[in-house]
Amino acid sequence: MKYYEVNFSIKCQPEVIGDVCDVLSAMVGDAGFETFCQTGGGLYGYVQQQLFSRELVDEAIAAMPFPGVEISYTIEEAEDRDWNEQWEQGGFEPVVVECGASGKGGEARPAILIHDGRHTTPSLNLPPSAITVEIDARMAFGTGTHETTRMICRMLSAVGVGGKTVLDCGCGTGILSIVALKMGAERAMAYDIDEWSVDNTRHNAVINRVDDRISIAHGDASILNKVEERFGIVMANINRNILLADMPQMRRVMSPGGVLLLSGFYTDDVSLLSERGAELGLEVATIDSDNGWAAMMLTAR
Repeated sequence: MKYYEVNFSIKCQPEVIGDVCDVLSAMVGDAGFETFCQTGGGLYGYVQQQLFSRELVDEAIAAMPFPGVEISYTIEEAEDRDWNEQWEQGGFEPVVVECGASGKGGEARPAILIHDGRHTTPSLNLPPSAITVEIDARMAFGTGTHETTRMICRMLSAVGVGGKTVLDCGCGTGILSIVALKMGAERAMAYDIDEWSVDNTRHNAVINRVDDRISIAHGDASILNKVEERFGIVMANINRNILLADMPQMRRVMSPGGVLLLSGFYTDDVSLLSERGAELGLEVATIDSDNGWAAMMLTAR
């Protein structure tokens, strides 16, 4: 996957440059940027070439809420290397997703333990009912350390996946498909535009022993136009603009009464996605938020 390296040069008072970088990275995240690196005078951002939009970047800069701040940028083709390599070598600390209690009898739903295989977990003292998922992240998003992943995991637990088919749009590491399958989903289909993510999902499906119940495809939402199967649960943890563009294809492959789980966007974006859902005959059932990020559950009418 080819990336652009965008060098944002920021002219402002030294005491506010950290805040400017934080807001800028959040705002251009809607333009597809995935990774950022702050420098003394600004910010480097990395974005897939096919997702980059100069118009969206210019709009974000124009909307920056800091008077007297000047932002310019240059674009270069990024070196073709693994941006997550150092992080991958160190791994990540185990993550426990608490899923709350069932609405029926009030009993606790099984917690989800997500770990990387490098770190031991005996000190966590989880009950035998806990669902354990091992993720070996290789240039792909989805380890449970991010708020959006955890929120969708909790929604999967709340909606109940037993015996259902699931579709994972923009699968990254495959974590959401794997969690659903370990919760009792019958089978899953996953796809991602990034071939690294497709390979990583296959790898993680094998080490979690669910590879016999998942099919994985390389491509974008257009591949759904050729899919005849209908899914009880469709989920996507992608940025807002891609969600808005791809929701019609997702809606088409939902079974009657199916649910759509969305995250990867900010709380300010909830109304836009709700309106898009209403246009497609989807009704908002649940909205969750965590540290400014949001997740939604929509149901087919």
